[in-house]
Amino acid sequence: MIRKAAAILLTALSLPATAASTLFEATLTGPNEFPANASPGFGFALVTYDDSLHTLHVQVLFNQLFGDTTASHIHCCVSPGAATPTAGVATTTPTFAGFPLGVKSGIYDSTLDLTSASSWNSQFPAFMNGGASGAEAALATGLFAGTTYLNIHTTAKTGGEIRGFLTAVPEPSTYALLAAGLLAVTFVARRRQHRG
Repeated sequence: MIRKAAAILLTALSLPATAASTLFEATLTGPNEFPANASPGFGFALVTYDDSLHTLHVQVLFNQLFGDTTASHIHCCVSPGAATPTAGVATTTPTFAGFPLGVKSGIYDSTLDLTSASSWNSQFPAFMNGGASGAEAALATGLFAGTTYLNIHTTAKTGGEIRGFLTAVPEPSTYALLAAGLLAVTFVARRRQHRG
């Protein structure tokens, strides 16, 4: 697990600062879910949107969930301050391809091809009305507006155990701070595993 976390850390540190590529991050917790819950689970997500390559690089680290994972995806679009801050699933349903299922902790690292229909929920209204390009435009708008969230569903919390709204990282120098935070989360998780 530490080796994989180090790979994510190095990836985050080596991201190019280009106009086409924007990094978003989220801290995933139970209190961030709706309705909020007391899950001891936590996680961190880095999502890199490249509007030139039309890709979405999704990296997720999570640990100590109540239940075993059943799904993970990105929802779009709703304001975090809305009375009912929930939105439909934008990306692949029921889950990201290759996301680790049936576990309480894990790491995910994959890139979605946003020009491919297989990267989208076929019921996402923007996809239904504009195909992959319409879905990408809606998701990009949501990402930059801070109205998308990534969550992880489990057997204990079928509606979602942990989640976090994705927010743009303001500048490339912040990558190092994000990577350090990711490494710290991994370190704490490993210590808790050894104690348990």
